Amino acid sequence: MSLIDFILNVAGILLCLNWRSISSDPFARGVPATLSGTVSRAQPMRVKRWHYLAALIGLLLARTIFYWQVGPAVNWTPKLDLYLVVLTFRGAFFLPSLFFSLLSFLQAFLVFYFWLLTLAALNRSASGSDPIQKMISLQLGRLARWWWFAQIITPFFAVAALWIIFHPAMVYTGVTGRTQSNLHLVEQSLLAGAAIVLSLKYFLPAFLAVHLVTSYVYLGKSPLLDFVGLTARNILAPLNRLSLRAGKIDLAPIIGIILILLLLHALPNFALAYLSRYNLTVWPQ
Repeated sequence: MSLIDFILNVAGILLCLNWRSISSDPFARGVPATLSGTVSRAQPMRVKRWHYLAALIGLLLARTIFYWQVGPAVNWTPKLDLYLVVLTFRGAFFLPSLFFSLLSFLQAFLVFYFWLLTLAALNRSASGSDPIQKMISLQLGRLARWWWFAQIITPFFAVAALWIIFHPAMVYTGVTGRTQSNLHLVEQSLLAGAAIVLSLKYFLPAFLAVHLVTSYVYLGKSPLLDFVGLTARNILAPLNRLSLRAGKIDLAPIIGIILILLLLHALPNFALAYLSRYNLTVWPQ
């Protein structure tokens, strides 16, 4: 069921991408250049922008019913992992299932756009003719031209704001308990926002791993591989002053992967395990 939820989240993100990019389709907004071009032609109806939003809403509602009906039958409890806290939803009831469907998609959507913003910040110096960078800029719109630090912290504050907005509904549906004060609620929102940064432990090492392979195995020329190489070099830029070669082997991608996993995976896990040993937690109640 978790795999199905992931696949449906990907489908929802693709619907959002199509909704975002259809307005830039030159054929969708072409202006007739001749009198004959204004005459209506018999052709299949083009998809409108609102069709994608309607499809997304239909997807979220349809999978809500699926989770509500099938989840209890297969002993599946919907859970949303925010790293510092795991939200558990009562799948036997419609409203919590609907809430999980919405929040699960929002989490995937925000992580995906955080990754796009990270790429935009890393590759700010990329040529304007780079097709991958142009696609990213198309999806981000004005965000693609923001200062790099603003690009990085925007998803952080978006998650924090959503936590505060949805907190009353989460309390009502029994997903989480009431906080002792508004200060604790703000602290929870900031911690939930900070957790999105840890998602980079899955994203950045993938670029370094592909770059490492293509450094020694020729896979042909393609804009995608060129973009991966550019992104990997920008990730490794802080290590440029170090000599990380052993003969003909460039150790920089390997060192980069190790450092990212240490910083975004091993160190947070060690800190949480240390606090747990003394029955302490960073999550305010």
